[in-house]
Amino acid sequence: MSWTNGGGLHARAVTVAVLGAFVAVYLVAAGSDLPWVAPLVVGALVLHLRFLLPGWPHGPLVSVVQAALLYGAVLGFGVSVGVLGLAIGALWLEGRRAAAVAVAVSAPAIAAVEEGWSRAVIDVSISAWLIGIVAYGLTRLTYDVDEVQSTRLTLAAAAVREERLRIAAGLRGVIEDGLTAMARAARRPSELGDALAEARSSLDAARTAASEMRELSLAPQVSAAQGMLEAAGAEVTVRTGHREPLGPGGSLLAAVLREAVTDAVRDRACHCLIETIQDDGEVRLTVVADGARTTERGEAALEPLAVRLAAAGGRLDVDLDADGRIRVVASLRVAEEAAPVSDQQRFATALLAVVLVGFCGKALLQLSGVELLVALPLLAVVCLLNLRLRSPWLLPLQAVIAFVPVVWLGSAWGGVAGFLAGALLVSLPPRAAWPLVGTTMVGVFATQSAVGTAPPLTVNLTISVLVTGLVVFGLARLAVLADELHAAHDGLVRAAVVQERLRAARDLHDLLGHTFAAMILKGELVRRLLDRDPDRASVELDEIAAIAVRARADMATVVGEAPRLELASEVEAAGSVLRAAGIATTVEASVSAVDGERAAAFIAVLREAVTNVLRHSAAKEARITVDGSQLVVENDGVPAEITSPGAGIGNLRTRVAALGGTLDAGPVGDGRFRVTAAVDR
Repeated sequence: MSWTNGGGLHARAVTVAVLGAFVAVYLVAAGSDLPWVAPLVVGALVLHLRFLLPGWPHGPLVSVVQAALLYGAVLGFGVSVGVLGLAIGALWLEGRRAAAVAVAVSAPAIAAVEEGWSRAVIDVSISAWLIGIVAYGLTRLTYDVDEVQSTRLTLAAAAVREERLRIAAGLRGVIEDGLTAMARAARRPSELGDALAEARSSLDAARTAASEMRELSLAPQVSAAQGMLEAAGAEVTVRTGHREPLGPGGSLLAAVLREAVTDAVRDRACHCLIETIQDDGEVRLTVVADGARTTERGEAALEPLAVRLAAAGGRLDVDLDADGRIRVVASLRVAEEAAPVSDQQRFATALLAVVLVGFCGKALLQLSGVELLVALPLLAVVCLLNLRLRSPWLLPLQAVIAFVPVVWLGSAWGGVAGFLAGALLVSLPPRAAWPLVGTTMVGVFATQSAVGTAPPLTVNLTISVLVTGLVVFGLARLAVLADELHAAHDGLVRAAVVQERLRAARDLHDLLGHTFAAMILKGELVRRLLDRDPDRASVELDEIAAIAVRARADMATVVGEAPRLELASEVEAAGSVLRAAGIATTVEASVSAVDGERAAAFIAVLREAVTNVLRHSAAKEARITVDGSQLVVENDGVPAEITSPGAGIGNLRTRVAALGGTLDAGPVGDGRFRVTAAVDR
């Protein structure tokens, strides 16, 4: 068990409060014998803490001492046999079922010997059994809360491993085919044509897989959009309130975000808000930007997405605010799984039902035949309200049932107000509930005094309101606490799986995407060189073989078998790829001080930057600079037209930020583009 976690501490506090309230009833009834009774009963309660606190002694001897203290209070000072319930619960928790049954049977036997056989004997016996059930049930629920708390990381880790296996199973075949074909072509140039076709197929598969995995999350697209706006000089505010994964709907919302942000940059927006909200199964994406004079261009660009959103049951609105800001709002319903009923919830409900029946049975024992006709349906309603219909709006009805029948049923109905106290504690926040519980206790004291109930019994009934209320609250609260922990841990598992998918998508894009693009580029170069320059072609074929070897290591990274990536070799390979494309490349690298996660991040940034140089520019010159804390890739030949922010830069911005660094990417004038990743040592 874990004592340090908040859930376990809360559960223990509830259990101790309920058992302490039980003990308080018997201490109040002890009268002049209190100085003798208190050490016995409180000592037995303290020994029960061995089930709740780590390091406390267990074993038969402790059980014998606890039982001896309780029997001493009962036989020596006339304390009600109900207090024996502590021993019943403790013995059952320790697996000494026969001993627990023996104590349970002894309770009515002792009461019958002391008072003669009567309804009172049944009453106090039910009390002993109920206390035993509650002591066992609350302690077991505390254990369950601990179990849920302690397994959260194990479950998340298992989910990540399962997701890695799923990703590996889906990728290995098609990726391996392309790598094998290119490695074979490096030895047999005559097969290069077929190998290039296979490599292109593998590259398409990698990009498709990365796209599908990214679609489950808006995070990379939000990061990319923020980076693009900031690079354009806009002030950006981002507020995310959705839960991931979003499933297929995520791709639609990501597309809306891309188009809206691209329009904002084209309109030279100075301020932009990106906000997501999830409520009642609906996700709403809002993008607000200044700079636009009309909504005409935004509506035209977003019209195809509006059609797709409508087909998916969503909606897209584009409006111009009074202050001249364009507002794009996309809303879409997403599937939300209903929370399953936990084993703890079922156990607590069953336990509460037994307790309710037991308390109702104690009340019915004191009623005559005619009174039973009134009481039975009312008690059935009370049970229904506490088990199924918990709502603040029904509390007035429960208050009426708790107090009005006292006029006819007297002290026999006094304990029913305890169920009202429990409902108040369960249904209302503490600041409102506790004053109302106090008011309920005052009301019981006043009504019982008014109907002529004896003062000692009136005091007992008043205290019982608190005890019964705590029992109802304790059982309900621990079950809710367990469910809250289940929900939190389910969220942790979902987040872990989403992060693993995003990591795999990022690595597919950053590692394998670059690798295949480099092999294809070199393969096309070899096809042109085979007849004109066989020696140069041979060198390029050797590099293709080396890239294929690195690609297998990259594949291991994607599926979670992360190898140690070498920044020096990556810088060398990047320069080689750029030069092979006819780009004059200068490399200034001092990589000895760059290692660990920083090196891995720099490698990912380098590959993305080089891939973008090859795909999105007409570069003639490029420069790669690396020192201990910074990587810079700069090139010329940048087109004037602004394109939508890609997921690659968004992924990398998130990755670098996780290391406490920054990633800047944007034009620097004179047709040049610069990517700078900085991570302090």
